[in-house]
Amino acid sequence: MTQANPARVAVITGASSGIGAATARALSTDGYRVALLARRLDRITALADELGDGAIAVQADVTDRDSLLAAADRVNSELGPADVLVNNAGVMLLGPFAADQREDYRHMIEVNLLGAITATEVFLDQLKTAGSSPTGADIVNISSVAGRTARAGNGVYAATKWGMNGWSESLRQELLPDVRVTLIEPGVVATELPTHITHEETREGVGKLYDQAEVTAEDIAEVIAFTLSRPRRLAINEILLRPAGQL
Repeated sequence: MTQANPARVAVITGASSGIGAATARALSTDGYRVALLARRLDRITALADELGDGAIAVQADVTDRDSLLAAADRVNSELGPADVLVNNAGVMLLGPFAADQREDYRHMIEVNLLGAITATEVFLDQLKTAGSSPTGADIVNISSVAGRTARAGNGVYAATKWGMNGWSESLRQELLPDVRVTLIEPGVVATELPTHITHEETREGVGKLYDQAEVTAEDIAEVIAFTLSRPRRLAINEILLRPAGQL
């Protein structure tokens, strides 16, 4: 069981569904105040209402630095400085590289990699302030098994996740010991991620795989909550998670 810490403020990007929404529920249960950041305001508003006091819905786009700056100001004024940033926002627009998917490639890079970098840059002052307190601060970056193993049809997606992995390690070294950086690399998780794939044949094939997924977003959220609850003397730098039957 994780240790409740009601003083901490967690900012979660991509909080409207999947791992982001599940993490918000897990951390709220553990006593965190949570800021739900996403583009889909209706979803995060409903989730904030579900979670009750201590949860706010903040419409923001990680590809838009101005919207993140406005979000950071609102978090600071309504909840206090962020102690935790979960960089979860991401898209998985797979397909053969020869397919005409230039916009998909650009979008994945802007959301998966540059979005996480920008969100961290925007919230970094708040995190550093929290890092000097007894509770410290944490950044959790959601990567993927694709950040370790590239396969045919996922080249650009894998590139964004390899980039996330390399940047996370550099960031860890720069911010230690006050701000811990943890990299979470899930395999197949039952979420809506494949439904956004624009390449029809790929969407159908990946969708069948995800329909059979036994690992849930809640499983990943529990791991994130556990990681954040560890004593400050311990930093869990990297966790690779796969379904038990995934190659």
